Amino acid sequence: MTPETLVFDSSAELVATARARFVDVVTAAQAARGVASVALTGGSNGIALLRALAEDSGDVDWSNVEIYWGDDRFVPSAHPERNSGQAFDALLNHVPVDPARIHVMAPSDGEFGHDIDAAAAAYGRLIGSDTVFDVHLLGMGGEGHVNSLFPHTAATAESTAPVVAVTDSPKPPPARITLTFPVINASREVWFLVSGEEKAEAVAAAHNGADRADWPCAGARGTTATVWFLDRAAASAL
Repeated sequence: MTPETLVFDSSAELVATARARFVDVVTAAQAARGVASVALTGGSNGIALLRALAEDSGDVDWSNVEIYWGDDRFVPSAHPERNSGQAFDALLNHVPVDPARIHVMAPSDGEFGHDIDAAAAAYGRLIGSDTVFDVHLLGMGGEGHVNSLFPHTAATAESTAPVVAVTDSPKPPPARITLTFPVINASREVWFLVSGEEKAEAVAAAHNGADRADWPCAGARGTTATVWFLDRAAASAL
């Protein structure tokens, strides 16, 4: 399936369009199945999207949205780099979401202590084989990483386990929990939210069919839609 590529003059326009489309996709999922399931991402655009949704989320019934994360840092729960903490600050503290539907990856001071493998396994059991995201949001690094799937790593090569522990992330902090490609690629829609000229090479590699081992972003796709939301700088090598 050919990805849809949308190019904007600014990150603000990118986020505004993603917000409106998120509302449309989630409300359509709720109309069809009662509950929508989404995987959130961190990063500047990912958090900006959540802030925009806090301001205007249209007809989304937040009590019937299952909230997951694509990855998170295995650091204490109050650490400022936790994707989940940033999401609560930006969105989840401001909308009537059902706490039972918020599925946070365990922090290093949580129920599993410093046992990152046990924490990853627990999230894998939670995801199981039945969870299909209506929207899986992705940021992207300049080297093409998505979630905490970095080039030439075991996590990126994983083809079975839905969730794995990462203990040697080249981007600090080194310890993370991440969803893998089997889960990403089972999602109905996969969206990339990418801005900045430093991302242009990775964007072009993904569009040109690169190997995911070299450029992990090239391996992510949805079953219904794969959408690239790009600013002009990120799209400059296309």
